[in-house]
Amino acid sequence: MARHHCMTRRDFLRRGAVAAIAAPLLINSRAFGANDRITMGGIGMGGRGRSDLGDFLGFPEVQVLAVCDVVASALNVAKAMVDRRYGNSECAAHSDFREIIARDDIESVLIGTPDHWHAIIAVEAMRHGKDVFCEKPETLTVREGRLMVESARRYGRVFSGGSQRVWEDYNWFHRMVWGGAIGEVQEAWVDVGGPSGPCYLPPVPTPAGVDWDLWLGPAPWRPFHPTLISGGFRAYRDYSGGGMTDWGCHGFGGALFTLQLHETGPVEVIPPSESANQRLTYRFANGIRIYHGGGWGGILSFRGTEGEIPRRTNGGSGDETPPNIYIPNYRGRGGICGDFIHCVRTRQRPFRDIELAHRTATVCHLGNIAYWLNRSLKWDPVKEEIIGDPEASRWLDRPKREPWRLS
Repeated sequence: MARHHCMTRRDFLRRGAVAAIAAPLLINSRAFGANDRITMGGIGMGGRGRSDLGDFLGFPEVQVLAVCDVVASALNVAKAMVDRRYGNSECAAHSDFREIIARDDIESVLIGTPDHWHAIIAVEAMRHGKDVFCEKPETLTVREGRLMVESARRYGRVFSGGSQRVWEDYNWFHRMVWGGAIGEVQEAWVDVGGPSGPCYLPPVPTPAGVDWDLWLGPAPWRPFHPTLISGGFRAYRDYSGGGMTDWGCHGFGGALFTLQLHETGPVEVIPPSESANQRLTYRFANGIRIYHGGGWGGILSFRGTEGEIPRRTNGGSGDETPPNIYIPNYRGRGGICGDFIHCVRTRQRPFRDIELAHRTATVCHLGNIAYWLNRSLKWDPVKEEIIGDPEASRWLDRPKREPWRLS
């Protein structure tokens, strides 16, 4: 599908300036009890993006008006999903995300693109007055995350990250630890994949129906390879942080929330070569340590002054009944998507508010930097700075290929 040219870069930036003058948009009409639907556009309609799209289509209060993807086959499948849901053919299909962001009739966006696009699309969407639901990992770098938080606050936008497992999969751990089942927690283990690396895939001719330049966007130029548009991009550093950020945003997110460290960060990150137990180790100011790998309970394991969970005497299974205590979680109904919808209406902050999503992603990014450089990092979680290591600090952000930029 050819790229639409109905809006130039100059037009887009001019619209952004208008949106910035009008911001912050702190109050939405739905806060006053209007019953009209929340209009939405889907950007990045590959496998995970389409899964999220299907979830949102299940809510009668959501009206998806448009979808977008640079791969025509994914775009066509997503459009067909929406049209089938509403029994018409009115869903617009765009190949350039700027066309969705510029539409005044779209109030929220679902972002399911590869990770290297998340920040630019999210920030521009918020500048144009749109609320954002963004798949994890929400960021490619630490600096991107902070800019996303600042934009959400400046423009008064609701921004939910997409790490649904933090609550849905791991709330047993939250209840057990918050309820005191293992006393004062001392250690946690998170079993997820490792860091991403350089991309050496051989060049392959770009097929028809793929806007390869726009798929790359802010990432360094390289020849096309089908692995990258088929979900295989996560292994490569230009586009993602590997399993460390992919499942890490779930696993580390769950551990941080369990330990009530989800609004801060570590003070030191120690690579396996320098760690006493040969595991990547995060040390927090309160003395708690989180290890990458080495647990016994699946993705998450915890040890405290009065035992560990899951109990190894139960074969490492989490089948013990947790304390019946309330822990703040989703608002509204229907999981993380329902939480986002509720917060769009009420202007409350969602369970995976971008600040918390950014804090979790930062832990994953710092782990990757320690792996890539194979040395310990001192981290200031308040200033969000690596202390005394200019080379490591350069990894807190990445240059972006022209004409794309983030500010």
